[in-house]
Amino acid sequence: MTTTHCPYCALQCAMHLETGPDGRLTARPAPFSTNRGGLCRKGWTSPALLTSPDRLTRPLLRTDRSAPLKETDWDTALDHITQRLLHLRAQHGPDTAAVFGSGALTNEKAYMLGKFARLALGTSQIDYNGRFCMSSAAAAANTAFGLDRGMPFPLADIGSARTVLLAGANPAETMPPMMGHLSAPTLIVVDPRRSATARAALDRGGLHLAPRPGTDLALARGLLHAVHVRGHTDRDYIDERTTGFEAAWEHAATWWPEHTEHVTGVPAAQLHEAADLLGQAARRRSAYILTGRGTEQHTTGTDTVSAWINLALALGLPGREGSGYGCITGQGNGQGGREHGQKADQLPGYRHITDPDDRAHIARTWGVDPADLPGPGRSAYELLDSLGRSGGPRALLLFGSNPVVSAPHSSRVRSRLRSLDLLVSADFVLSETAAMADVVLPVAQWAEESGTTTNLEGRVLRRDRATAPPPGVRTDLEVLHHLAVRLGQPGTRFPTDPDTALAELGRASAGARADYSGVTPQNLASGQALHWPVRADGRPTPRLFLNRFAHPGGRARFASPAHRPPAEATDTRFPLIATTGRLMGHYQTGAQTRRIPELADAEPEAYVEVHPDTAARAGLSAGDWALVTSRRGTVRARIRTDPTARPDTLFLPFHYAGAQAANNLTHPALDPTSRMPEFKVSAVRLRPAHDPGDPS
Repeated sequence: MTTTHCPYCALQCAMHLETGPDGRLTARPAPFSTNRGGLCRKGWTSPALLTSPDRLTRPLLRTDRSAPLKETDWDTALDHITQRLLHLRAQHGPDTAAVFGSGALTNEKAYMLGKFARLALGTSQIDYNGRFCMSSAAAAANTAFGLDRGMPFPLADIGSARTVLLAGANPAETMPPMMGHLSAPTLIVVDPRRSATARAALDRGGLHLAPRPGTDLALARGLLHAVHVRGHTDRDYIDERTTGFEAAWEHAATWWPEHTEHVTGVPAAQLHEAADLLGQAARRRSAYILTGRGTEQHTTGTDTVSAWINLALALGLPGREGSGYGCITGQGNGQGGREHGQKADQLPGYRHITDPDDRAHIARTWGVDPADLPGPGRSAYELLDSLGRSGGPRALLLFGSNPVVSAPHSSRVRSRLRSLDLLVSADFVLSETAAMADVVLPVAQWAEESGTTTNLEGRVLRRDRATAPPPGVRTDLEVLHHLAVRLGQPGTRFPTDPDTALAELGRASAGARADYSGVTPQNLASGQALHWPVRADGRPTPRLFLNRFAHPGGRARFASPAHRPPAEATDTRFPLIATTGRLMGHYQTGAQTRRIPELADAEPEAYVEVHPDTAARAGLSAGDWALVTSRRGTVRARIRTDPTARPDTLFLPFHYAGAQAANNLTHPALDPTSRMPEFKVSAVRLRPAHDPGDPS
């Protein structure tokens, strides 16, 4: 029996893996602080992924884009990649190669991927799919607190709170075991739709605030206004521990509840009730505000999260035991993935790529001259959109990502991938993106290798190997090693052993904001709760900011964000708003969960959730096939009606591909700070799938 952690969301639930009589692994829950002995259906069925009939066990190669992929041996595949990379670099320079990573990679792999890009390839062009997930919250937290750790306190803390506000988060479906921590508090759920979490809130006497999509910032401002005028702001805390309140209040002062209601659609009476619930709990130091993707995936995402942090600061929540603000990280290693160098503007340990001291530290660790390190590159969508264009990369190496399904405006992304001279995908199945590649490298999965992840609390965890990968399959670290050696790097610079990589990561991050220098296999094996920063003395930091915030002077900073409308407005041609989200039984692009029969059978196809009156006006009823069309593309999905839905809003899950891919619709407009795309607001129209008058 091996005790490890689930491969899916950032709860990183603990599980026992055991080998059955047929040689296959089975999972059962293990006691741990986040799941407390529970698993969701994805966790229970996760071992089935390892023996999927679609599993790749040999490299695939095509030397001509019009030819089919064919099995080959590892040396041939790696030699082909190397020859093409060297040829392109000689023609166009080092930035002709790009790397796209993932929040699903272990800390060791994320670290080595960034090192590989900057040393072996010499390119600045690296980013990862976490840019689509937590980047707005990270930017807002860094601005407010001087440090981004999604949840700067243990998850178990929220279980004793009186009131918890969830803005744009639906843990009842995305992280079901988390709901055990939310059973006691009164919940205020901010979501345009009556999600499972919103229903749970109402069932327990809480509130559901359903704003028009794209107006969360206005709602947060309206709540700050209500909290302040109703006497709930903590003036002592504001004066002693923050700066900038007066400017923030000047922006919020005009957002009285009736004005907020006009913009958001949330009744003024609900704003007053929510303000009182939060204020009364805050007075007892027993309130939390948590944000998720729904409030972040907008062109105003950073400002919107800043507005929620403003509300938390006005109530005196952050940096006090029993209360606080946190971001609910989504991907399994979404926290660690954004700390160790696979972001375009970042070096390991949350160091800045433009900071001379940070560059010097990493250069010493890597044994190179600081001048050899490239500068910042393009963010995720900008990188994808530049592929094959003049001045853009001609080659792309993908690790653990499926941007054909996950990126906005997917038809444009497909076009850019087709324009490349070389596309390489390291994956375990032929995902929609891997199917377009010139070379596909079969790599090991979560239970077939060891490594660390960092969960939503900033706690570093070890996943232990439970079984060997199939013959012919290599780990990502092995792939990076063999490519780096072929590109002229010394083999010792790219170790294949995860513990060796972790030790180097510790040295690279020592003294940085995300300091992992005290994270060792021994400390992890001892069962210590290693919330970073974990300095070399081994002392973890489960609760941040109790004495001071991470800014010089120790004070948190209010922001002064201005409300802006979404990048795209509805009109007579596209009168409805489409928003996207997750289902309980599927994960991310579905490349994993759509291959598990139990999960695929439960949710086999895309659907569009809509108010029955809205469906009727389009000539549709529950169960009908419909076309949802935006200015960028069309989705074919089956109608589900919900009388609690906003009549102006449609909901689509984003786990499906091809004609059912929600990101056929979504807008690539970016947040100016985080570079997060606007996934949550697309102007659309709804038609029957058989409608001959629809031009899509």
